[in-house]
Amino acid sequence: MTPAVRAGFEHPGLLYDSHAAYLTCTTGFVRDAVAAGEPVLVAVPPPKLGLLRSALADVAAEVTFADITVDGRNPGWLLPGVLLPFSSAHHGRRISVIGEPVWPGRGRLEYLACAAHEALVNAAFAGREAAILCPYDTGALPRDRVSDAWRTHPVMIVDGTRRASPWYDDPYRTAGTFNRPLPPVPPTAATIGFGHAETLSAVRRFVAAHAVDAGLTTDRVDDLLIAVNELAENTVTHTAGDGVVSLWTETGRLVCQVDDHGHLADPMAGRIPPPLDAESGRGLIMTNRLCDLVRVHTRPGATSIRLHMTLTEE
Repeated sequence: MTPAVRAGFEHPGLLYDSHAAYLTCTTGFVRDAVAAGEPVLVAVPPPKLGLLRSALADVAAEVTFADITVDGRNPGWLLPGVLLPFSSAHHGRRISVIGEPVWPGRGRLEYLACAAHEALVNAAFAGREAAILCPYDTGALPRDRVSDAWRTHPVMIVDGTRRASPWYDDPYRTAGTFNRPLPPVPPTAATIGFGHAETLSAVRRFVAAHAVDAGLTTDRVDDLLIAVNELAENTVTHTAGDGVVSLWTETGRLVCQVDDHGHLADPMAGRIPPPLDAESGRGLIMTNRLCDLVRVHTRPGATSIRLHMTLTEE
């Protein structure tokens, strides 16, 4: 593979079509980083995680391994909960990361959040000392997802050769192309409106009752209540007009949507933690941490935030 320059920020996408191609590039990337004294994070799905643990057994003590299907199940949590904390934990040092957020099996709603994440990584890490390598399985992923990788990565690695992407564009503009309408709320969904702080207790009771009825575990009911309360408080505090909370079940999950008349103009909302002394700006980050998937569609005068909570089978 063409060697990387170990300075500044780089975010290459790796196109692979076999375990051999995958291992050649990823293990070389890790070994080069370890040799350079860089902290390394490998966040990939199983069974790739097992393959890399075995192939890197001799340097495993120098590498942090993570199952991205767990830590990155909600793509909106990858920046504030995985990548940025790893960078902060090694302040002043260049970091190297293998992250595979777009793995085969990601659903369409998850994928749109993944693609936006991949675009926004470029903005979040601009000016930082970091290398984040993102593998894409060309043999298993839909063609459009591979095409999107060329839009979200400045450089692509194809057959071991690094190529500048002619389709890479401004990260915010690219992320905006994945800000698409959510599927309609089912007509059978339970709904409740709210309009001022005094109505939030009724919203919490409504959400708790429906979550329990749906079979959500006690601790996950609490997580959902915190998330919905944060979003509803943001509606009351920062928007004009009322909001609506809707709940329904889909196969294996409870879905809750908060609609209001606000506009999330900042694409980084919920992805970049605010300063420690900031009095606001943590609600959407907390929501990303607590929920299994968060999808947002925002435009002037209307925002929909959809929360997904996995239902545990008995």
